[in-house]
Amino acid sequence: MANGALSEDIALRIGLAARTLPDTDAARLLRVLADAVGLPPTAESLGRLKVKDLKDAAEGELASLDQDDLKAALAILKGEGLEGLEPPPPVEPYADGDMPDSVRVACASNRGEDLDGHFGSARRFLVYQVSAKESRLIDVREIDDSQADDDKNAYRADLIADCQVLYVASIGGPPAAKVVKKDIHPIKDPKGGSARDRMVALQQVLATSTPPWLAKVMGKSPEERVRFEREESEA
Repeated sequence: MANGALSEDIALRIGLAARTLPDTDAARLLRVLADAVGLPPTAESLGRLKVKDLKDAAEGELASLDQDDLKAALAILKGEGLEGLEPPPPVEPYADGDMPDSVRVACASNRGEDLDGHFGSARRFLVYQVSAKESRLIDVREIDDSQADDDKNAYRADLIADCQVLYVASIGGPPAAKVVKKDIHPIKDPKGGSARDRMVALQQVLATSTPPWLAKVMGKSPEERVRFEREESEA
């Protein structure tokens, strides 16, 4: 590159950020960055970048993309979530029928047992089985977008098709529609934190007054859902 080569770290950031954006490869994103911050992009120049800059650059090349997808890409470009990668904890034994009246929950994650992943860029899904009495991490599903065909969001939704609930730091409109089409209820939790803590909080919800939407995804009968709705309105 005439204006200087990309460092290995910046090349990694651009490659991972491009993966979060629909119909975008590293070359397309680099063209936008060239207009937004110049070549070669550096940690300092990317650190000053804003979502508006991404939308305005290269005659609005990325202007039509979902705001949440652009935020996720920008976070990666700034180097967030790329250091200190921790492996997830070991899974716990589980067999169908072990936990009556439970719900299966996916959490988008990058580090350890944290809920810190954007739907389009998370490295893995932590899958929990949660009832009013307990929660277990029953699976860790690593994400390899190279296995996707033309639609990485559909591929990611397929990975968690057996789940009823998805916790995610961020998710755009089009991918959320694909998740909902799989009968999965997405919950955005931008503050993130411990995935296990979220499951404990969900246990408390199941133990007290299950909201109608959750009763529905758990397969409760209409009569039971009416009871939950009545209890919720009387609370």
